[in-house]
Amino acid sequence: MDEKVNAGDADSLPRVSTGIPGLDEVLLGGFLGETVYLIQGNPGAGKTTLGMQFLIDGARHGETGLYVTFSESKRDIQAVAKSHGWSLDGITLYEREDTSPRLKADEEYTVFPVDEVELSETTNRVYEEVERLQPRRVVVDSLSELRLMAKDPRRYRQQILFFKQFFSQRGCTVLLLDDQSGQDRDLQIQTVSHGVIELLRLDQQYGVSRRQLRIIKVRGSKFHDGLHDYVIQRGGLVVFPRLVAAEHRGDWSSECLPSGLVELDALLGGGLGRGTSALLMGPPGAGKSALLMQYAFSRLEQGEAVACFVFEESRERFLNRAAGFGRELRSHVDAGRLTVRQIDPAELSPGEFAHTLKASVEEHGVRLVIIDSLNGYLNAMPNERFLMLHMHDLLMYLNQQGVLTLMTMTQHGVLAPMQSPVDVSHLADNVILLRYFEAQGELKQAISVLKNRDRNHERTIREFQITATGVRIGQPLRQFRGVLSGVPAYGGKENLLDTDDNAE
Repeated sequence: MDEKVNAGDADSLPRVSTGIPGLDEVLLGGFLGETVYLIQGNPGAGKTTLGMQFLIDGARHGETGLYVTFSESKRDIQAVAKSHGWSLDGITLYEREDTSPRLKADEEYTVFPVDEVELSETTNRVYEEVERLQPRRVVVDSLSELRLMAKDPRRYRQQILFFKQFFSQRGCTVLLLDDQSGQDRDLQIQTVSHGVIELLRLDQQYGVSRRQLRIIKVRGSKFHDGLHDYVIQRGGLVVFPRLVAAEHRGDWSSECLPSGLVELDALLGGGLGRGTSALLMGPPGAGKSALLMQYAFSRLEQGEAVACFVFEESRERFLNRAAGFGRELRSHVDAGRLTVRQIDPAELSPGEFAHTLKASVEEHGVRLVIIDSLNGYLNAMPNERFLMLHMHDLLMYLNQQGVLTLMTMTQHGVLAPMQSPVDVSHLADNVILLRYFEAQGELKQAISVLKNRDRNHERTIREFQITATGVRIGQPLRQFRGVLSGVPAYGGKENLLDTDDNAE
């Protein structure tokens, strides 16, 4: 959270809802009423959509709205509204008139150039429209046209100051939209404006463009600083405020949650603690998802709500695989206790994912969250260091809400040594390691626990299998050395599981 320099009694001004889900939360209540905000952003960022949502929200509350368009026609604005399914009742569209036929030739003006006359006529007509309508909310789209008419930076700044004074005297809350076509003049308008919001449209090498906004300033008021993801969908902008774990603390009791497998609980020292996170690491096909499904089944049978976010397979395949080894989850889906959501990392921003996860916890009472896998989550991130920051905030939030979080990380390779695309093991409270090893002419699987911050755990390595009736975990492989290397040495009596009932 950021606090800018106080200027008068700004926080005592009435708050005006933005009409945009999530943006009021970022602004800690909405726009400050009777002030001027600058909304700047590159083309396609959603400035026009934001301005229209602001006016529509006002009309919904009985406030008169005026949309002044210098760069678009009324038909263009109406087309935008229609694409979102909006009604413009209660909103007046004012389109800039073409004043050139009324202006005489340039040489006939001996005192004032044509450009100055055009700017004066344009702004005066806007003032007349405001006096006639007495609107409470006004959107001016866009400043680039005024900048072209003014030409001189000093005159342009002066005109914005006139706008600010005129509208403030009439109790209007005003949004000035700017496409940043004049980068060298942006700071002038930022200085004049009471608040500045920047919309960013970021092209990705693959997938949809990512959109983020940030509050550059709100004079004399607090707001949530940093970059916040948002999307433009039918119905307008939706903002996903950046998750700050320190602002969310739940009331819950610590307890140990068993997995439903006696041998796995023994490895873990009794089970996994509520309000902790566990990372399951291993090569492809080693059984990471099967263990997640086992834990999910155990918690669902205890009546707890579970949310699974699946990045690398379809929702149906996830449920079918669970049923394939005796863990039928569809009945829990039908009962509303289990949510399985298929995530496409090329389509979903990290902020939207965090928002979805937060809603699952706070609105649906989810007590176990499964992320399968972090490799897919990594693909949604612009680079590795941001993944670490997002994961830290995400896990801290879930821990403080008393939610058990299970995650998988697929490592490269089949037999040791293994490599991970990114090391997140230090963020997890528990780390479970899965490995293949060779024995009796077969490729077998082993499980061990590397870390459990809450309790003592076994340091042994056990064999495990995925069978038609569920996951089986054997006794510690005490007669083998070098199991984690992939090719162990036999040193005594074999204690491997019977492989007759293995399920492919």
